[in-house]
Amino acid sequence: MTQPTPIRRVPGHRPLLLDLFCCAGGAATGYHRAGFDVIGVDITDRPNYPFTFVRADALEYLAALIASGEIGRFAAVHTSPPCQAGCALTIGTNKARGWGRKHVQLIPELRTLLDATGLPYVIEQPNGKAPVRRDVWLCGEMFHLGVLRHRNFELGRWTMPQPTHPKHRGYVRGYRHGVYRDGPYVAPYGSGGGKATVPEMQEAMGIPWTDVREELTEAIPPAFAQRIGTGLITATLGVAA
Repeated sequence: MTQPTPIRRVPGHRPLLLDLFCCAGGAATGYHRAGFDVIGVDITDRPNYPFTFVRADALEYLAALIASGEIGRFAAVHTSPPCQAGCALTIGTNKARGWGRKHVQLIPELRTLLDATGLPYVIEQPNGKAPVRRDVWLCGEMFHLGVLRHRNFELGRWTMPQPTHPKHRGYVRGYRHGVYRDGPYVAPYGSGGGKATVPEMQEAMGIPWTDVREELTEAIPPAFAQRIGTGLITATLGVAA
């Protein structure tokens, strides 16, 4: 098995993480809490992103960093590529009803570039048929959040233990197949049918700095990335973050 690449640390400085497809910074905030400085890249302007931001095509930006050697500034890479080509909702309900449009699967090309960096990396995706390994998967109940939001993480060039998954405390609030159920979790996507309001999503995921619905529906809770980031620093430095 490939040994994890040691994170380069300058005394008094935090390791730098590249956050590709960064959206509004749910993952970035978690990595920052774990001990990283973060630079985010997204093809859309993200004025709510709480750290250094670059507007660019993520794959082109990563390829340029590799070609120029500037990738050496970074200690690790996190990626949350668009999930519509493989997420359970798109390939299930949406496809069956003829909704949506054709989506391009970016993960194979992305993984090739990530391997070329020589850095430890993360590819995050929701449940579905996206071509990612399920090296670690996280759930909001692991962090006592008001969402479940199961997410899978492929870990490149490093590993960490799978956290224990506690039993869910009940249902996700809302209608399912015409039946309304109440519960301790909200659904942070869509609208209507008992799904979460913007303030409910902010509170349930711990993301108060953006009130843009689209950004919240695409975000992962910072607690998820903090756990991954702490594991990354522990695995590559051999000490707790």
